[in-house]
Amino acid sequence: MITSTSSGQVKHVLLIQKKSKARKEFQEFVVEGIKMVEEAPKDRIVKVYASETFLKNNKEYIDGLKLNDGQVEAVSDHIFLHMSDTQTPQGVMALVKMRKYDIDDIYGENALIIGIENLQDPGNLGTIVRMGEGAGVTGFVISSNAVDIYNPKTIRSTMGSIYRMPFVYADDFADEIRKLKENGVKVYAAHLKGKCDYTEADYTKPAAFLIGNEGNGLTDMAAQTADTLIKIPMKGSVESLNAAIACTILTYEAVRQRK
Repeated sequence: MITSTSSGQVKHVLLIQKKSKARKEFQEFVVEGIKMVEEAPKDRIVKVYASETFLKNNKEYIDGLKLNDGQVEAVSDHIFLHMSDTQTPQGVMALVKMRKYDIDDIYGENALIIGIENLQDPGNLGTIVRMGEGAGVTGFVISSNAVDIYNPKTIRSTMGSIYRMPFVYADDFADEIRKLKENGVKVYAAHLKGKCDYTEADYTKPAAFLIGNEGNGLTDMAAQTADTLIKIPMKGSVESLNAAIACTILTYEAVRQRK
């Protein structure tokens, strides 16, 4: 049982939790909670850490994970609190290997892609990923200056969709979007200068929606890659919606049209 904060394993988990650079270096991320650990692909679990109390009260759950000997590590309750990134930890977390995707993984049948440029709020990104799975989005293209999809807050917001939704990070976001167009994907950008109401465009063929930064929207370079600038009509003094809400509205309009 781990009983000290000086443990190498504790230090490693905390490093992965807190540092995007470390996550990229080790190609690992941390998930917390009963549901997130249970849904983690078994072949990608490096190790499960469980508090002493959790192990005592949840033997059937641990047995049900069907992990190899040595993959479950007991941690004293106060050390688990130190390791956890949540205010009310459930007593179980896992270190998980990242999965690598490439651009071909995000097309699917009749592609429905979301391009995300410079989004900074981890909760927004996680909500979009979760929504994307529910709506049947085939994948995501994310600019390299956006929030890390493996940020602990993003992971929690995905509610498990992180395991199933393909995505790629693009150093040159605009260039990656142009490649989508070359492969027959029609690109629509949510933009304040949009002249086309979002309900008037046709999303029945392969399509991509571009969503920009919470405060500044899309860069001009990214917006210029779009075939059509679209808008969600606003009333009152509201200029725009939260990025995740806007993305949800656009995506489910595509879903409606494709029925």
